[in-house]
Amino acid sequence: MIRITVIGTGYVGLVSGAGISSFGHNVICADIDEEKIKKLRGGVIPIYEPGLEELVQRNRDAGRLSFTNDLIEAIHSANVIFIAVGTPQSANGEADISAIEDVAKIIGKNLNDYKVICTKSTVPIGTGNHICELIRRNMPENGEFDYVSNPEFLREGSAVKDFLWPDRLIMGANSDKAFSMMKEIYRPLYINDTPMLHTSVATAEMIKYASNAFLALKISYINEIANLCESVGADVHQVARAMGQDGRISKKFLHPGPGYGGSCFPKDAPALIAVAEANGQEIRTIKAAISANEAQKKRMVDKLLKLMNGSLSDKTVAVLGLSFKPNTNDVRESPAIEMIQAILNGNGTVRAFDPVANESMHTIYPDINYYSSWEEAVYQADCAVIMTEWNEFRGMDLSVLKNQLINPVILDTRNVLNMYELLKLGFTFDNVGRLKPSES
Repeated sequence: MIRITVIGTGYVGLVSGAGISSFGHNVICADIDEEKIKKLRGGVIPIYEPGLEELVQRNRDAGRLSFTNDLIEAIHSANVIFIAVGTPQSANGEADISAIEDVAKIIGKNLNDYKVICTKSTVPIGTGNHICELIRRNMPENGEFDYVSNPEFLREGSAVKDFLWPDRLIMGANSDKAFSMMKEIYRPLYINDTPMLHTSVATAEMIKYASNAFLALKISYINEIANLCESVGADVHQVARAMGQDGRISKKFLHPGPGYGGSCFPKDAPALIAVAEANGQEIRTIKAAISANEAQKKRMVDKLLKLMNGSLSDKTVAVLGLSFKPNTNDVRESPAIEMIQAILNGNGTVRAFDPVANESMHTIYPDINYYSSWEEAVYQADCAVIMTEWNEFRGMDLSVLKNQLINPVILDTRNVLNMYELLKLGFTFDNVGRLKPSES
């Protein structure tokens, strides 16, 4: 059994710590946020993630997973230390690695024996060398460690599944000793033939950024194809389905909508551009993807304005779905933010509902009205807008929706509603890139 400390109990740290403990290792999740640790010790999970509460509880009960504010003791007792603190986007587009630097200094000062230091956080290419230098600068003369970059590929809403059944494991390690230690940590996955790629540290860091930026590019591409479909009378669902049947392309991330959001793509794409520019290179495709994504969010507002005859003044709009994707309460960079702000800027009123993200959005917009069901949110609204593809919106009773609204008007930015039924019930509606029944 390997003794492991995970520093940082945010999204990545908590999922990783709980997941690794399920492999049979002793894991301590450490954080300087005393209130968060208090909640975790009490069984309260600070984020919404399907399966995470059960995973944490099971391993806490088994004595393999614990939580602490004592970073020094957690460092002293560990064989392997995972760094999983945040790297938010700074004003200039680069990743802010100040929290990583702080942790590296603390580790260095408390390096009491040989340890493997492993970064889970998404960091700019070259950060591994910087972390090693900070540790060396602060550690005692007899300090000894190896460094590994082990990027995560967790999708919010399916992170537990992604961690326990990953597509691949990336190990950026320049030491065979460290690589062997990491193989032992992930042994249950390794013996089940999960591909494990041993790379240099810089290559592992690049794999993470290159993967996220490509997915952002793919989303922006299909959104622009959807917009073109609207102009030429084609149906983007049929286009995307046919494209996805090509093994070179695959069907994943070919779902048109209001633009991407969340904690990863909006910060990792600009961060990759910043790294490229710092090294005298230019990534034009990713710049275009970012521009297209911002334009897509604005396009959804334009669609709403068109449905409302050009004005939102004194209109009430029900915004259904606040999180950037289903099965999470994360509203960071959510397309719903742009929509809500546009309604407010247009002197309209917002009635909002999300199955789990009302509280999260309340921290951004404390003065709008939140409801506990979509039926309540749409009551006496002039229009409804679906911003997140929660399953309960797919299954809405459209007759009830029509009766609750002042007028049967809806903008479906996620293409989850049956257009034939909308047409039959007399809705005025719009979506993204679909060929409407009356046009076919």
